[in-house]
Amino acid sequence: MSRFLNSSLKGLVPYTPGEQPQNKKYVKLNTNESPFPPSEKALDSIGRCELGDLRLYSDPVCRGVRERLARVLGVETENTVVTNGSDEALNFFFASFCENGVVFNDITYGFYKVFADLYSLDYTEIPLLPDFSVDVDKFIAINKNVVIANPNAPTGLALPLSVIEEIVRSNPENIVLVDEAYIDFGGESAVPLTKKYDNLLVVGTFSKSRSLAGARIGYAVGSKELISDMHAIRYSTNPYNVNRLTLKIAEAVLDDNGYYMNNCRRIIENREYATAELRRRGFSVLDSKANFIFAKSEKIPGEEYYLRLKEKGVLVRHFTNPRICEYNRITIGTKEDMDVLLSATDEIFKELSI
Repeated sequence: MSRFLNSSLKGLVPYTPGEQPQNKKYVKLNTNESPFPPSEKALDSIGRCELGDLRLYSDPVCRGVRERLARVLGVETENTVVTNGSDEALNFFFASFCENGVVFNDITYGFYKVFADLYSLDYTEIPLLPDFSVDVDKFIAINKNVVIANPNAPTGLALPLSVIEEIVRSNPENIVLVDEAYIDFGGESAVPLTKKYDNLLVVGTFSKSRSLAGARIGYAVGSKELISDMHAIRYSTNPYNVNRLTLKIAEAVLDDNGYYMNNCRRIIENREYATAELRRRGFSVLDSKANFIFAKSEKIPGEEYYLRLKEKGVLVRHFTNPRICEYNRITIGTKEDMDVLLSATDEIFKELSI
């Protein structure tokens, strides 16, 4: 880091994205992207006219996307804000609401800690229980802002809606943010609770279930007052935060929602298939409600399994945190992708005579 960087940022440890290899063809199961392309309606939404309009700024209100999003989620347009990926929504939250502290799990989405450090916030990491479930009692009436990924990453475990509501209800003077990046793969969304509680903010993304990871679009849903605050921050940083092409594609995606929900059902089927097959091979696999699974084998160290898969052209995500270093997070792809993973696993075990 340069000598010009603010002293408060000298110790900042940036978020580490998953590998995005450019020089070799992999079966890519490491960054939780969808294995399915956007729908034909979405692909056809961009033509020469839309490209020509890139000379114009995008709609700062994001009206078309917000109206469609509200319809899909069953809320009012005024209860939505559209952001440049869900990470921007999280950034707004940490920057704007957490001066009195924030709590989140110790094993969860890594950006929470990065944002807390970036803004020099007082934060507490609450350890997951030994089985990687959330220690819910530690979040009840904690009197600080709460961030919970539901389903959690990288474990894939999900809390029932009744538990989320208990956490929200017990912290009426603080915001509870529920990060629902993976909600469409089997979890219960907390969006309906935003009509009942003004201290609940639900964040979502088009990156996973709607096949737009590269388009960078996310959203938040909450009370009119909370969303008004989010818009104020957005207009104070970048009012044209989502580009014209992304907004156009996102409108088409929301108009074709059935296609994406069907893809989610296919991913769930592939997840159950891969889980059963890995367990049959002796792996411990958590009961995921996301588009990935968290697995380990007593037969091979986690890092070695990751490296040997990589040698065979299969990328998964390995973490060095001592509590989870024996596990690998495996994105669910197509049935064919899962069969490649399983075949590579069989080859590794055969080579090691295990």
